[in-house]
Amino acid sequence: MVGWLPFLAACTSPPALHAPDPAGSLAAAESVYHDLRDLRDRIDVVGFAGRTSARDGTPVAVLARRHHELRRHLVERLGAVDSSALDAHDARAYGAMRAALARDLAPLSDSVPHPSPPDGAPPHCDYVPATIARARNGLDSLRRRMYACYGWAQRRVAVVGDTMDRLSVLGALGRTRNPLARRRLFLSLEPVWHSINGENGPDSPYRTLLALEARGRAGESSLARQARLSGIPPDSLEGWLVAILETWRDANPDSTIEPWDWHFLTGRPGRVLGARIPRQRLMALNAEVYRALGADVRKLNVRYDLEPREGKDPVAFCTFGARPGLREGRWTPGEPSVFATYRSGGFDNLAELLHETGHAVHIAAIRTRPAFADWPDSDPFTEAVADYVALDVTEPVWQQRWLGDSVPLADGLRSRYGGIVLDVAWSLLELRMLREPTTDPNREWSHLTREYLRIRPHPELSWWAMRGQLVDSPGYMMNYAIGAMIIAALRARTVELHGPFVTGDATWYDWVSRNLFRYGLERSTREVVEEFLGGPVTPAALLADMRRMKS
Repeated sequence: MVGWLPFLAACTSPPALHAPDPAGSLAAAESVYHDLRDLRDRIDVVGFAGRTSARDGTPVAVLARRHHELRRHLVERLGAVDSSALDAHDARAYGAMRAALARDLAPLSDSVPHPSPPDGAPPHCDYVPATIARARNGLDSLRRRMYACYGWAQRRVAVVGDTMDRLSVLGALGRTRNPLARRRLFLSLEPVWHSINGENGPDSPYRTLLALEARGRAGESSLARQARLSGIPPDSLEGWLVAILETWRDANPDSTIEPWDWHFLTGRPGRVLGARIPRQRLMALNAEVYRALGADVRKLNVRYDLEPREGKDPVAFCTFGARPGLREGRWTPGEPSVFATYRSGGFDNLAELLHETGHAVHIAAIRTRPAFADWPDSDPFTEAVADYVALDVTEPVWQQRWLGDSVPLADGLRSRYGGIVLDVAWSLLELRMLREPTTDPNREWSHLTREYLRIRPHPELSWWAMRGQLVDSPGYMMNYAIGAMIIAALRARTVELHGPFVTGDATWYDWVSRNLFRYGLERSTREVVEEFLGGPVTPAALLADMRRMKS
């Protein structure tokens, strides 16, 4: 079955799409590829959900055996394709399938490991990083150990006779008016920092990890590659990041604050509006906001797993639960699946949920052949478009529309960009640490946050070490920083071409889907973005928006 062919005939947006002969060997391979990717999505969701069977009751062992058979068929089908006879478009599709087979569709065992020990026992976190690093597959082994210890620590933050998770502590920092109480809350995160950076010595887990990353790197760095794929000159990147931090510094008071005061400084929307977003309203409000923009998450088959659970991934994310494509003659958006943990509601949790749902509506809008039905080639673009809607929570007009109250514009923008400039600072930290892994991260972080955020230095504290991405994917924080530049430009251009959408626009989702979301890997991100913007990405739109804090 070559289910994607009828849809391709119906596409009207440029560029023209070219489908291979339905009877050809590439079409046969692509049909198997679609089935395999769809099955792998189901297996992945089973693992992320901590289950042993799919929603329909199929045991994961059965799914794994099907995966083995489909993968074998795909290898055979791809081997039968004469790639030298393919036109350019089909050659790209063939290459995309080959790459995904090696990268994303590796052979499975007959079961998917549970993400945590079945008895809830803690991981072994009293270890010597260098010993793990010397073992076979030392980089992956050390990363897994660090991530397990980080996940355990960030779910069990001891606070004055209570236990909270990391996000709950950060939320409380934004609401707690007593500076001494804020300091106690902040320092309660020390075990989280320790899980990543130990005692901050040259042999700390983090520095050992980065040394292994640097040793194993060949050719272009992942940071430079992601910048280039997004249309940003890699040699301009560091200067642009510094310009963002300088703009923040110029737009805010010049008084120095303690690190435990940062979330209070940027958290006024949460203090004023958080009570209007109880936990039981979180999902409903998220759905209402997207419905007002023409994206009905129920009709788009978006699935949510938001309840706390032992062993659950500590980082919120969205994944394909099934691939978009034709089924029984009808196009379906797949089954985008959002995983996060919310013990409470509140302003910050709503913003994060809107961001993850932004990923979901993005991948639900993909309309292309199976070989290209995947995340785009640029992670920064992927992170950027997830914030299309989420950024509006800081606008007073949005707050009045959905929450019935608002804070002044400067306070809203300080909340918006408080998170972004931390991402930028983390990106610069990673950029410099990956360039020179022997650097003391505490001192580098103290320099960055003192110079640009006016935070009093505390080089004795590893308070930068609280993001799982620093361990799971060193360099990934740069995607958020680059993404902030991209989405500021895309949002400004959308208002220019289509009109404002901050309080709702039922035509918005269809419009952005046709112009930006639908391509997957079919077109390069750089091509799509530069065509939409009428030129390359620059930080100009982001810097202009930040300057509204002073107006």
